[in-house]
Amino acid sequence: MNVDISPTTDEHRSPTGHFAVRLPATPKGARLARHLAAERLHVWGWPYDSEAGRTVTLLVAELAANAVLYGWVRGRDFRLCLTLYPQGPALRIEVTDARADRRPPAPGTLPPASPEAESGRGLLLVEALAGHWGTTSQDPYTKTVWCEVALG
Repeated sequence: MNVDISPTTDEHRSPTGHFAVRLPATPKGARLARHLAAERLHVWGWPYDSEAGRTVTLLVAELAANAVLYGWVRGRDFRLCLTLYPQGPALRIEVTDARADRRPPAPGTLPPASPEAESGRGLLLVEALAGHWGTTSQDPYTKTVWCEVALG
């Protein structure tokens, strides 16, 4: 597990906190992502049992679970990044996995989940709880699913 924690000081344009970690693309790795996000948010001033804490934990859980289920490649990890911005304040959550070829539907185009289905609601929750979300790809080997949530 590689961890990068770096605070910054420019309150007008830059983030006030950054946390990044590589985790194994396993159910344990997804569970650890959720716990680490809750801990980091607590350190930044939002308690575990706050509405912001619960929302962030749920968003990280959904994105990390999707990285494990749909972005898994043997021997490759996924990466969780949290960036705290003072405006709002707001948090950007990014989960990068090893399957650039498996992109989710675009925001606003998610099909509704069948009432009988046992899965298929994760990104619907992300769309409902986050202010914005989407996907990016910086290289041909990975994709990042991100969302932004107001903490205030």
